[in-house]
Amino acid sequence: MSSNFGYIDIILLAMIAGFIILRLRSILGRKTGHEDKIYPRFSEKKFEEFRNKQEVKFKKKNSNELEGEEKEKFIKGAEIAYETIITAFAKGDKKGLKNLLTPRMATNFNQAISDREDKGIKSELTFIGMKESSLEKYEKVQDNIFATVKFVSDIISVKKDKNKNVLEGNPDRIKTVTDHWKFSKKETSNSPNWYLAEILPK
Repeated sequence: MSSNFGYIDIILLAMIAGFIILRLRSILGRKTGHEDKIYPRFSEKKFEEFRNKQEVKFKKKNSNELEGEEKEKFIKGAEIAYETIITAFAKGDKKGLKNLLTPRMATNFNQAISDREDKGIKSELTFIGMKESSLEKYEKVQDNIFATVKFVSDIISVKKDKNKNVLEGNPDRIKTVTDHWKFSKKETSNSPNWYLAEILPK
């Protein structure tokens, strides 16, 4: 009798084990080896956001244009540079001009200031305000970037001799001036600074 009970126990255990295996397979499914890999932290939305950011960075790096916020910041900086340069030039402030000009332009400005001083001519300038500014051209030449900006501003400009006689301009008259300036910087430079490289003829 005891041997019969042993066989019955084994059969019951086998049936229970088989039932458990069938339940697990129905719940978890059967692995075939061809399933797609699933990563618990993978997010399709996050991947798309990451890819889009990389595409934007790539386009900016290889773009020959300034756009959006980057363009607005550049124009604002160019306006400040314009006012600073013409004011410093009128005052004969060579030191103030040094960090705003390319070496060639710095030489030209310094020579003009020295010639004016040698002749005893004094320049007076009052910057009234910027009426308009726009980016006319943006280009890359070898490892340099050039940006040409159009400025339309209101100023009062007067030149006087050593006896304070007016040689040019009118101290009581505001005049509107239009200039086209070309700024430059190295493409590989990490500095945000641009330098005046050329004043284009009107």
